Amino acid sequence: MRAADEPEARGCRASVCVLTVHHGDMSGLLEVVVLTADDARRAEEGGADRLMMVGELTGQGRCPEPAAFRRVRDACTIPIRPLLRLRDGYRSDGGEVTRLRGLASNYLSDGAEGFVLGFLDGYSQVDTEIVAALTDDGYWPWTFDHAIDRCLDMDEAWARLRGMRGLDQILTAGSSRGLEIGLDDLVLRARADPEDARLILAGGGLVPEHVAWLSRAGVRAFQVGPQVRTGGSFAADVDPSLVRGWRILLDSEHVRRAS
Repeated sequence: MRAADEPEARGCRASVCVLTVHHGDMSGLLEVVVLTADDARRAEEGGADRLMMVGELTGQGRCPEPAAFRRVRDACTIPIRPLLRLRDGYRSDGGEVTRLRGLASNYLSDGAEGFVLGFLDGYSQVDTEIVAALTDDGYWPWTFDHAIDRCLDMDEAWARLRGMRGLDQILTAGSSRGLEIGLDDLVLRARADPEDARLILAGGGLVPEHVAWLSRAGVRAFQVGPQVRTGGSFAADVDPSLVRGWRILLDSEHVRRAS
């Protein structure tokens, strides 16, 4: 596995890593939320750069079973970040952290590129103690998830996260009600600070019209989930043609910016 600031590795297993260049290195990074091996194959076929794997969609999502993660890892070659969460809500404790550390070790052994996680304290602020317990001794990149959008003081939340070891993206819609409400605030944040723009992984109600606004503000990473499934439902499989539509959109936006 690689450190957060090293070149991205595709399909790392044991001590062998093959370095590759993803679409995200050239245009915008496209992350797709997947549940199964079939989802993973279809997402890669459509042009996804990276996958976020979730086991269950109840509440804020749950960890995938290790066996299910292995099936997904075997089904594709692009990087996968499984979700680290065992219960509903964004609160945690030492018992859950111990179990999550064990799961994280299993995922890494089976080829995870990094993780997605997010925990808040009793004051609805980033729980840096829990997050550090999971990440400080790691050598892998991680995404802080939509928990950020539940914080009462967003500026304080970003300040707490900046500089945490391994953090390379923050999954956010700018509001707990999604990008339809949070787009303006997210664009303002990205314009105000290029480092924040680099960290933003825009997701949560993302629609094609949002991409141009976010891209112009410096955002280069985007996540889709139900948007690439027939009927916009997680009950349907990932559709490669819908993934490809988002891939083309991000690539064309890159060409527009470069012209």
